[in-house]
Amino acid sequence: MNKGLKAKLFRGLGDPTRLAVLEALRPGPRCVSDLAQVTRLAQPNLSMHLACLRACGLVRARRNGRFVYYELADPRVIEVLHGAEQLLQSIARRLEACPRYETATNSDGQPTRTRRELRLRRR
Repeated sequence: MNKGLKAKLFRGLGDPTRLAVLEALRPGPRCVSDLAQVTRLAQPNLSMHLACLRACGLVRARRNGRFVYYELADPRVIEVLHGAEQLLQSIARRLEACPRYETATNSDGQPTRTRRELRLRRR
């Protein structure tokens, strides 16, 4: 398997907003207004992340009348999320203590980008 492609997948899953969208789709398909309510994201921001997830093949959309419903494109996405939860049960304390992956938070206390990503972005 191409390591660069695998890293790209994990980068996509590593964004807290996209991860929240994937988690919200775990139970099944949702329309954008439902996703916006569940994730507490503004609709333009949500649409941008949905477009990214759709382009990457993690999410698919289907129209039903006036509404577009989004769903996980492959049930293995749930397996990846579940596997991450299981792994975190074992390594959460060490990961929290790891200084290389500290995260910055927004005004709601939600993780945004890693501090390293923020420093690199400023350069």
